[in-house]
Amino acid sequence: MKSILTDALRYWEPRRIFYNAILAATVIGWVALTWPAFRIPHVLALLALLAVLTMLANLCYCAAYAVDIPMQYSNFQETWRRWRWLVWSCGTIFAVILANYWIADEVYPFLH
Repeated sequence: MKSILTDALRYWEPRRIFYNAILAATVIGWVALTWPAFRIPHVLALLALLAVLTMLANLCYCAAYAVDIPMQYSNFQETWRRWRWLVWSCGTIFAVILANYWIADEVYPFLH
């Protein structure tokens, strides 16, 4: 168990930095492209929401462990280790799509 958990942590945690950077770039892109709507009074009101959404995004990232650890106990361990980058990629793309939807549907209309 210790070696599998260590392997999972060594794989997923360095990639969390890139996951968060990609999501941050998404938010920064929205702010840059729609700057007149994000005036100072609105930015202060949205910081708490942004903090909550950041925590939720990182909680969702932890779902990778629910898949990774059982797969490492299976007979497909070596195949899984070669292809788990695909799970990271799909999860990150899904998170970007979800972030864009949330900003476009929930946050941006709040600003007007």
